[in-house]
Amino acid sequence: MAKVRVTLVKSGIGHIEVQKRTLRALGLRRLNQSVTHNDSAPIRGMIEKVKHLVRVEADSGDTE
Repeated sequence: MAKVRVTLVKSGIGHIEVQKRTLRALGLRRLNQSVTHNDSAPIRGMIEKVKHLVRVEADSGDTE
């Protein structure tokens, strides 16, 4: 399954509560923190809600 890497590049401070909760649900807590998720419709929807706060990259999944 394809993966996406989501990186928090702008703080959620000053944004509406729904966007802050979406960042938390994605697993993002600190600036420049990256998390990897399976590329699915729910994850894409969450990314769309906070696209002005995050950077999204395709992740090859190679950890070695």
